[in-house]
Amino acid sequence: MNRSAAREETFKLLYSLEVQKEEKIDDQIELYIENSNIQNKETIQYIKSTIYGIEENIEKINSKISENLKSDWKIERISKIDLVLLKLAIYEILLTDTPYKVAINEAIELSKKYGEKNSFNFINGVLASVVKENGDNK
Repeated sequence: MNRSAAREETFKLLYSLEVQKEEKIDDQIELYIENSNIQNKETIQYIKSTIYGIEENIEKINSKISENLKSDWKIERISKIDLVLLKLAIYEILLTDTPYKVAINEAIELSKKYGEKNSFNFINGVLASVVKENGDNK
């Protein structure tokens, strides 16, 4: 499974966790991996490290999302799909060695597949603002 496919599986699991709001994510991760028949060790490692990384840094990630919304928008107003895509991309941009162009492009492609009609424009705008704010040059 390539990194794009692993990212898509991670997105699906993140979305499930966002909707369910379960306290014990360890069990949810294991159940998802088992039910999705994911056997590639690198993919499993990517999924786990990304989910746990987002959980550990959720306040910072949510803050970045809120800071980069238009003044009349609140984080609660964002659709769950768009919110999960933003969390995933911002985590990768700020806290991993993933090039920001890759993280943004992958989030946009996933938003075209799973989001609403113009979700990709919204996601692109927020992520571009995050990158500009951080002066990221990866």
